[in-house]
Amino acid sequence: EFMKKMILFAALMAVTFNIAIFAQQTANSTSIGKLLYNYYDIKNALIASNGNEAKNFADNFLKTINDVDAQTLSKADKEAFISLVDKLKADAQHISESKSLAQQRDHFSNLSLNFYQLAHSIKLSDEKIYYDYCPMKKSYWLSADASIKNPYYGKAMLTCGKVIETVNK
Repeated sequence: EFMKKMILFAALMAVTFNIAIFAQQTANSTSIGKLLYNYYDIKNALIASNGNEAKNFADNFLKTINDVDAQTLSKADKEAFISLVDKLKADAQHISESKSLAQQRDHFSNLSLNFYQLAHSIKLSDEKIYYDYCPMKKSYWLSADASIKNPYYGKAMLTCGKVIETVNK
C-alpha cells in the first residue's frame, strides 16, 4: 500500500514538473510572439493618429518584452533577441514618453527598423508579415495586411507606400 502511494506520488510529481516546464515554454513563446501584436497595436494607433493609444500600446510592448525569458529561446533566437532587446525597449520607451504624434512617429520609424531585424531573425508568427515602405517619409513599417495603411501620415496620406518584402512567406 505504501509502495503504491509512493509510486503514485512520484508519477504525480513528474507530471506536475513537466506541465510547469511546458507552461513556461509556452508562456515565453507567446510572449515573443505577442510582441508582434503589440507592435501592430502601436502602428494602428499611429494610423488612427491617436497618440494616447500609441503611448499605452508602447507601454504594453515594454511589459511584454520584459516578460520574455531569453534563456528559454533557442541559441540563435536568444542571440538575435539579446542583440535587439535594448534598442526595442528604448524605441518603445521613447514612443511612450513622447508628447507629440510627430515625435511618436519618428520613434516608430526606429522601432520598425529594429523590429524588422527581430522578425527576420525569429519566427514571431505563422502569418505573413509585410514589410512596407513610405517614400515620402523614407521610413518602413511591418503589417499583417498587404494593403497599405501608413502610420506616418494617418488619414493625410493613408495609402502612401508599398510592400517591399514579405517575411514568413
